[in-house]
Amino acid sequence: MTLPKTPSMNLTGKRALVTGASSGIGQGCAVALAEAGAHVVCSARGMGRLQSTVDEMAGQGFSAEALSLDISDLDAIIAALTEQAPFDIIVNAAGYAKHTPATETEPSDFDAVMNINLRGAYFLSAWAAKAMQDAGIEGSIIHISSQMGHVGGIDRAVYCASKFGLEGMVKAMAIEWGKSRIRINTICPTFIRTPLTEPTFADPARVAWIEEKIKLGRTGVVEDIMGAVLYLASPASSLVTGSSMLIDGGWTAD
Repeated sequence: MTLPKTPSMNLTGKRALVTGASSGIGQGCAVALAEAGAHVVCSARGMGRLQSTVDEMAGQGFSAEALSLDISDLDAIIAALTEQAPFDIIVNAAGYAKHTPATETEPSDFDAVMNINLRGAYFLSAWAAKAMQDAGIEGSIIHISSQMGHVGGIDRAVYCASKFGLEGMVKAMAIEWGKSRIRINTICPTFIRTPLTEPTFADPARVAWIEEKIKLGRTGVVEDIMGAVLYLASPASSLVTGSSMLIDGGWTAD
């Protein structure tokens, strides 16, 4: 009898691009991939905190470099994908939120959210998949979505629209690229304490709403996401595509 062998999560020799890597969830994703052996190109719009992140990663012996990249700038996306060596892994953690009642939403705010959360995510995925196909890479594309891609939320009509759209986009792309063995999935966190969510956590009414919804009785931290991104980036998830990994403490269970 031959016992089955546990798939490896070692990413040695793999190249990864992580957007939104200067802080929060994106930074955690970059560290998780680098710690597993990947060379990680860490990208964000500003170079200050991004370079500090890369310097600290290098100080811990990780292989990483910084790349200034605005995901809403399509020319910048295509340049990043054509000027760099091919990527085996794409993690899109760039995101934007502008929370208001739907009746008070400004068209400019709607466009800003969609340009980053959906339009940028769409073309990053499409162009990255094409580069993988051209290079013969059986890659993994991972988007940091949200539990709000599955449920509604207070003052979050625009944000929910962008994330519901992202979830549908990923399912359709998974169908297209399955024969190329290119996988695409989402990670859907609940409220994670990051610089992006600090305004929400500063509102006692919102905190009470969050704590009532999360069945496990606590909000999330970046470390809650790191294992999930490593799983989806590695051969351990080789039969997973077009899926959403909900890391929501049970928020969407009812």
